[in-house]
Amino acid sequence: MLQPMQLSARPAEQAGRPTVLVVEDEAALLTLLRYNLEKQGFRVEEAADGQEALLRVAEARPDLVLLDWMLPSLSGIEVCRQLRRRPATRDLPIIMVTARTEDQDAVRALDLGADDYITKPFIMEALMARIRALLRRAASVTSKGRLEYRDLVMDQDAHRVTRNGRALHLGPTEYRLLEFFLQHPGRVFSREQLLDGVWGRDIHVESRTVDVHIRRLRKAVNGDTEQDLIRTVRSAGYALDAEDS
Repeated sequence: MLQPMQLSARPAEQAGRPTVLVVEDEAALLTLLRYNLEKQGFRVEEAADGQEALLRVAEARPDLVLLDWMLPSLSGIEVCRQLRRRPATRDLPIIMVTARTEDQDAVRALDLGADDYITKPFIMEALMARIRALLRRAASVTSKGRLEYRDLVMDQDAHRVTRNGRALHLGPTEYRLLEFFLQHPGRVFSREQLLDGVWGRDIHVESRTVDVHIRRLRKAVNGDTEQDLIRTVRSAGYALDAEDS
């Protein structure tokens, strides 16, 4: 049971603080999340159901959405799907919070566009680490330059990716994954190496998460008639290498 607590006052000046939209219909958990997020320096917005979440995002785009799977009126999965369909929120960082523990449910959440997920009950410090890691990845693309491989071009300053002149639409994790591959073309990386290089050592992510994001990256990068630029090396890992695709 949650213990009563005194919430800290929200500072009058919040400019520059990352905004997290918490979409949760359980009042006690929402209170606990707000308390801990504000304690860590985040600005917090709230939505109690899926429809309200979509309205909140449309009114003011947050830096990250913490999205419960089970919501009244519109499920978290459907909210995630709709946000990914909109150009303005296609790359919005989303962490799915779920009480569902089946592997296929976690994979489904990632397939539909979530960047990460965490299962209830969770350790608050672990959630905060995931939020910080995802925000760092989303902010790590400024003033870096240009990366190229064959007809694939990443403009890091503009945060744009094109292939043969065609604009590619990538989520923040797929962007960071592709950036990592572009920095090491031809080199084969194991799932564990990709987890360290893309997700970071300070956060635990299961290796199957890599496979889901590789699949999403392939879908975005490879057109119907284009060569697959991502090579799968059996029992070894993945590489940005079209030679043997």
